[in-house]
Amino acid sequence: MLIVSPSDVVEPAAYTRILTAAPKGDAISYILGYRVKEYFPGGYLVVGPGDWVSGIEEKPGKGREPSQVVNIVVHLHTRPEELLEAIADEDGDGDDTYERALGRLMEAGDRMRVVPYEGFWGPIKYPWHILTVMEHLLQGIHRNIAPSAQIASSAVVEGQVVVGEGARIFENAVVRGPAYIGPRAVIGNNVLIRDSSHIGAGSVVGFGTEIKHSYIGQDSYFHFGYIGDSIVGSRCNLGAGTITANLPFHRRHVRVRVGDEMVDTGTCYLGAMIGDNCQTGIHTSLMPGVRMGEGSVLGPHLCLAHDLDAGARMLAEREQA
Repeated sequence: MLIVSPSDVVEPAAYTRILTAAPKGDAISYILGYRVKEYFPGGYLVVGPGDWVSGIEEKPGKGREPSQVVNIVVHLHTRPEELLEAIADEDGDGDDTYERALGRLMEAGDRMRVVPYEGFWGPIKYPWHILTVMEHLLQGIHRNIAPSAQIASSAVVEGQVVVGEGARIFENAVVRGPAYIGPRAVIGNNVLIRDSSHIGAGSVVGFGTEIKHSYIGQDSYFHFGYIGDSIVGSRCNLGAGTITANLPFHRRHVRVRVGDEMVDTGTCYLGAMIGDNCQTGIHTSLMPGVRMGEGSVLGPHLCLAHDLDAGARMLAEREQA
């Protein structure tokens, strides 16, 4: 039984390594492990001689890691019935039930071995990790223009670009690959899309908009704005003149509040993170690293410098009246 987490994006070589390790070994489980150079807030493997795993420690804290090997949830179990029984015996329905069941099996003497992996690993733990994974996946695409796509003669589609069925790219637009333009998407006049960007199916990037290194979901609408190093969900409507700032004045890493903790994103280039079904009015600005929760609204002529909760509305006094 192979168990894979959708939050751990790896190369095909990872699956090859773990599938070929099992027939040659004598463990009941094989766990993919990635050696990190810096602290990652995830599960660490307790690794002994011979690459045997004796435990998994979740988020031990910087400086308290039992090893430098992080647990990647690409696991192969040769006796899945034992694992399923251990999971059934666990109390509660927490998100660590699987890991606790593995720990019980290890304590009972079941032998588990780490399978080292050194290829690409893109953990999607925080929203901004989507950009890293997007960039990696786009680096592997090949130019493919769908037969039903319509591209104006004055438009420029340069490099490795995928243009889906029914997509339209209007006059003087520029798309510099790698980039993905989904089915039925519309890229309007004088639009610039660059630096590894994803435009979802049915989205409309209107006149004069620049999209830089951003992930755009499906059926979202833009007009005469700038979206840089940002994540925008599906069915969003960003009014004309919406700008996402993506580089703070201090030129240091952007920090984002997660619960009670300020998390270092590891980059000084990060724009906004906008959930599904959000809306902004005309001439709005979003500061680096701010989040708009699903269904939230930012009124016209406003600057968002802090997170906006799901369903919340931030409006000027005249709009509230």
